[in-house]
Amino acid sequence: MYRIFTITLIFISFFLTAQTTSDFEGFNLPAESFLNGSDGNGGFTNGNIFLPNSYEDAFGSWTGWSISNTTDNTTPGFTNQYSAITGEGFANSATYATGYTAGGRTNIALEGAATGEKVSGFYITNSTYAYLSMQEGDSFAKKFGGVTGNDPDYFLMTIKKYENDELSTDSVNVYLADYRFEDNTQDYIVDEWTYVDLTPLGNADSLQFFLTSTDVGTFGMNTPAYFCIDNLITSDGITSVENVEELEGFTLSPNPASDFINIKNKEAGEVNYSIFDKLGREVESGSFSNENRISTSFLAKGMYVVRIEKKGMIQSQLFVKQ
Repeated sequence: MYRIFTITLIFISFFLTAQTTSDFEGFNLPAESFLNGSDGNGGFTNGNIFLPNSYEDAFGSWTGWSISNTTDNTTPGFTNQYSAITGEGFANSATYATGYTAGGRTNIALEGAATGEKVSGFYITNSTYAYLSMQEGDSFAKKFGGVTGNDPDYFLMTIKKYENDELSTDSVNVYLADYRFEDNTQDYIVDEWTYVDLTPLGNADSLQFFLTSTDVGTFGMNTPAYFCIDNLITSDGITSVENVEELEGFTLSPNPASDFINIKNKEAGEVNYSIFDKLGREVESGSFSNENRISTSFLAKGMYVVRIEKKGMIQSQLFVKQ
């Protein structure tokens, strides 16, 4: 057992990273509302990312990003440009970000500790506006698949990174709709939150999102250039082996654990916790005051790190899921 612990500890010292999840919940929007940049601030900061926004007073229009908690997944057309087809954020949350790529592209800038680090990934889905346009067609855009259903249509998101002011040639592609299959029963339009792994892009200063479609007219893409994202996870630098140590002021048991762990706070005060796997991916997080029973039944067998944050102090401890 001691040999396993030592080897795993060294492994984690190379791969464990602190992470920040931008979940957009902190904007505290009233129900069924949105932020579209009309305040003139030029964008939105959440976690360690900045989402740029350009708002035009004369027309009440915007490009870039908005923040939304609208739930309308049935009304077609431009008047419903802020809603996700899921009718909610990822994992039943309320708030998410909606992107509008006028000219085909928009960016997200990394800030603070995330600058120059890897972005783990995020969740994406279609906007209601784009989804219903592709599903049924409208006065501007065609029904995907055409009259026969055989047209090889697609709606593609391509993501690249900027690093040191240079745009990478590497990219991650996500088909928000794909009708190119010989068997039409395999054709699809994304209607749920889908995880996008961005680790192949490596370190980045910002991300570029570029949309393309097979439905193109005289003035460019006819498919509404909207999409929605949630829970974007940034990596905020490497956590060294010195940070993986015995918790002080807390007890963690049992260890090894099977179905749960108990974390007990010996002193009063709010505590935030996160659990990371051996690749540094956050798999669970929350907060408590005195004692918390955390389910580990969903975890695969192996080593994990519990990170405790209280009053600006951070401590970590390894535990084994058996």
